[in-house]
Amino acid sequence: MGSALPLGDPAPLDGLLPTSAAVGAADRAFGVYVHVPFCRVRCGYCDFNTYTASELRGARQVDYADQAIEEIRMSRRVLAASELPGREAETVFFGGGTPTLLPADDLVRMLGAVRDEFGFADGAEITTEANPDSVGPEDLVRLAEGGFTRVSFGMQSAVPHVLAALDRTHDPARVPLVVRWARDAGLDVSLDLIYGTPGESLDDWRRSVDAVVAERPDHVSAYALIVEDGTKLARQIRRGELAQPDEDLEADMYEFADEAFGAAGFEWYEVSNWATDAAHRSRHNLGYWRGDDWWGVGPGAHSHVGGVRWWNAKHPAAYAERLAAGHSPAVGREVLDAPTRETERVLLLTRIREGIDIASLHTGGRHAVAGLIADDLIDAKAALAGGLTLTRRGRLLADAVVRRLLED
Repeated sequence: MGSALPLGDPAPLDGLLPTSAAVGAADRAFGVYVHVPFCRVRCGYCDFNTYTASELRGARQVDYADQAIEEIRMSRRVLAASELPGREAETVFFGGGTPTLLPADDLVRMLGAVRDEFGFADGAEITTEANPDSVGPEDLVRLAEGGFTRVSFGMQSAVPHVLAALDRTHDPARVPLVVRWARDAGLDVSLDLIYGTPGESLDDWRRSVDAVVAERPDHVSAYALIVEDGTKLARQIRRGELAQPDEDLEADMYEFADEAFGAAGFEWYEVSNWATDAAHRSRHNLGYWRGDDWWGVGPGAHSHVGGVRWWNAKHPAAYAERLAAGHSPAVGREVLDAPTRETERVLLLTRIREGIDIASLHTGGRHAVAGLIADDLIDAKAALAGGLTLTRRGRLLADAVVRRLLED
């Protein structure tokens, strides 16, 4: 969740959605994202809407759970008044920031509000992100007892100098501990990695991948570092203090990771994600890629329901003020037109293992398939069966594939 809010139309103070949002809603999954915008320190690469204690100005971390609960209650009222059918939450995801900077009891209370307002579908997936140095065994037990089913640890690297370049504060030796504690608590485990950090060699990356494989998590995410404008990292690169990430090296790192994870029994299912089996894929993130509905709770959080996208006030103080006044925290929104929705459908579905039905593409996209097969960007066998699935080379060049599919 980037810190800059997009341009759009003003959102109504009551938060009500246009009638178009309800069309087909009964056939779409519904999830809830809860943004916890607090961090102990700001990582140099991060452009997310997060705040350290010194940046809160007019807001208090201790008040946040009650504010988020108020929005959760409001969300049900808004959806009902907008004539959307009642749907149980199939997934809930607490992200940030560092959600586990809040007491575990606060996270459980917020989750309880989602349960009270929407209910949970059978087998609901309920995740929180955590840093390895932000939780102890008692916290993880409390989260599991309170209904969480999964924890995603921001490992990022197993190499100290790479973590230092990212301004990450944890000791790599703590990762096996938190994984064991989570397992003991009965939680599924995901480990998140970043590759392409300035100064990170291919051997460094091998150490990190090997460390993940040794822990046998249920799920792994591995994302290439993106240098975002306005971050400390971008300034360091601009001043020549750090090198710009090397795209060729990043490609080698991706290929190594995919081979290593595959050999260890993980299956690739989205450009940057692997799981031990289909049951351990991140169903919440799959909801984003499949264009399902979700309500985003918290400062700067984004929501999407039936082609309507909106975003909340960015700063925790402004967010709290709107809720205290009885207003929706949403400050802007956009109603996606048909061409935009089609572009996003192709962009997102192309990223996942199941791919996209070739017959559903417009004429230009269907004509592009033969060239994409010839360039080894999409799988020839899948194409013969009518589906478009990326090869490993296609995953590395996913944006280029989508551009060609969308050409007239």
